[in-house]
Amino acid sequence: MDAQPIFLSETLAALPEPWPDSLLPAIQERLAATERTLVVLDDDPTGTQTVHDVPVLTEWSAPALQAELARRQPVFFVLTNSRSLPLAEAQALNAEIGRNLTRAAQAAGRDFAVVSRSDSTLRGHYPGEVDALAEGLGQRFDATLIIPFFLEGGRYTLNDIHYVAEGDALIPAAETPFARDAAFGYRSSDLRDWVEEKTGGRVRAADVRAISIEQLRSGGPRAAGKALMELADGAVCVVNAAEMRDMEVFVSGLLDAEESGKRFLYRTAASFVQARAGIAPRPLLGPNDLSLPAEGGALFVVGSYVPKTTAQVERLLAETGIARVEIDVAALLDDAHARQAVAAAVDALNAALQDGRDVVLYTSRGLITGADAAESLAIGKRVSDSLVEIVRSLEVRPRYLVAKGGITSSDIATKALDIRRAFVYGQALPGVPVWQAGPESRYPGLAYVVFPGNVGGDDALVRIVRSLDAD
Repeated sequence: MDAQPIFLSETLAALPEPWPDSLLPAIQERLAATERTLVVLDDDPTGTQTVHDVPVLTEWSAPALQAELARRQPVFFVLTNSRSLPLAEAQALNAEIGRNLTRAAQAAGRDFAVVSRSDSTLRGHYPGEVDALAEGLGQRFDATLIIPFFLEGGRYTLNDIHYVAEGDALIPAAETPFARDAAFGYRSSDLRDWVEEKTGGRVRAADVRAISIEQLRSGGPRAAGKALMELADGAVCVVNAAEMRDMEVFVSGLLDAEESGKRFLYRTAASFVQARAGIAPRPLLGPNDLSLPAEGGALFVVGSYVPKTTAQVERLLAETGIARVEIDVAALLDDAHARQAVAAAVDALNAALQDGRDVVLYTSRGLITGADAAESLAIGKRVSDSLVEIVRSLEVRPRYLVAKGGITSSDIATKALDIRRAFVYGQALPGVPVWQAGPESRYPGLAYVVFPGNVGGDDALVRIVRSLDAD
């Protein structure tokens, strides 16, 4: 017998009333008075989807981190793109960043806290890269906090179960296509069980602690702080949330616990970062906010293969006059045909951009996977490397550039555009950040739209075109 559907509107209405007062001003005041920077290690570029006026580094040498910490700003991101790597490489990278951060902080005279920001649908190298990060930092943490809530993407954690909203339906995360990811699939929607699954039983579900929505809404910051003070010896704790006020309450209690000496490592989605950094929401961006060139064509690069992205591409092609360049993934994986496929795509894109037309480059929609996670990641890397080669070979600067998919957007930023430090303007759509490329990049000042594969309605790419092409 099929399970009865769970409706978002009914579920939210049945919860206790949210905490009555906004705590964001108090969080901002407390953060301004501290000498501590929040460093967000982002396993793909989409973690900037809830922030604005924040820098992003794509390198993590000790001198680069020291220079950023010396600015004494409240938060900055480091783009690791570790979700595209095999586990051993992701672990080595996180351990290196941990060591470099420790040296940089000592040289800059600045304390820091670290967020391991990953996917709101639970895909990524957990616990491997988090454990490696802790080892690299050389610190003992009272607990790792698991917080995948992401409001703009419709990700809710209720009674320890993580949900993905589709319209008014709440789908347990393990029942979504994201849970069938070839590299990062999982069986459990209950986050306690998910931790046990991902740790191979090293952390038992019964030992995972949780902070409930009822605690946050009825007990407020005091209850959150009390629960956090009880965590010790590397515990794992799940945090439930259904709206940003829940995050504000939790962060207020968290700051209390940290001021009392508690140290936490965070494994979270993007909404926690916004609250922990004290960043207020701002309106969506339009063309006037980005100082876009008056003429020229925009470039869309689509590597994400999830069903949501496919539906968005279909609407984009059907409802706009955008030029289209499809590249066959099977050809990219065939040494005899890859070079020709790349060259043909470059020629077609150059022609469209030279004519001032918007153009989309997209991979064929049939998913090709390997025999195991490592082989699937290798296939994804081959495809992403080809997209990078195509974009690097272009001769015409686009009016703006949209990269669809986490790994795609990271590789295009770092390998095709040579971005080393960018600035987050804000969001073009909910959960869709826009960066300004730094002066060192191939196209200084370019508006670069980082579009997660798993975010937005079917008309999301159409909305980008109509919004950013508006007079």
